[in-house]
Amino acid sequence: MANSSDSSLIEAEKVIRQEIVNINKDPSIVKMNGCAACHVLFKVKDALHVSEQDAADLLSEVLLDNLPLNDDFISMVENIHMKARMMGVTFAIKTREAKDRYIDANFKNTLSELQSDASAYGTEIVMRRLVLSTIALNLAQNLGIDYHAATEELYYYLRKNDETTHAELVQIIRSLLAKVSRSGLEG
Repeated sequence: MANSSDSSLIEAEKVIRQEIVNINKDPSIVKMNGCAACHVLFKVKDALHVSEQDAADLLSEVLLDNLPLNDDFISMVENIHMKARMMGVTFAIKTREAKDRYIDANFKNTLSELQSDASAYGTEIVMRRLVLSTIALNLAQNLGIDYHAATEELYYYLRKNDETTHAELVQIIRSLLAKVSRSGLEG
């Protein structure tokens, strides 16, 4: 089983490395408003014939174990999301009604997704996701970059500082959950 896992990691690393090269050569292969990190993730998924979650796990593990490749990956994401794009233009030119429909659909989808994740994986995972989303959003706002780029910057930082950041996340999540259970969520 370890050999299968090792070979999967080796194959995933090859795919990731090649996609970084491909995207750097031709950024247009990442569709107009697509996410560069997601593009690489789906290439891993398709090449290794694994689920999206397994591909995400492989991508994280490969980047965690290979800091130079991690640096190349984040540079590629920054190039696509920060330098090559001017995000938000297509939303800004929509009518107010179209904007409201888009926001409403995303609002409902996100609530449904959080509920589904809580049922499937537990509240600690959902709380972790919410905390990390808040941090990524803060980064996006403070740096003036899009959310995908901020998320990738955050995960880059988390991978580089895995032990410290994991401990801090666990501590805040447990603290928040304890406060919620003590006070309840009435209202």
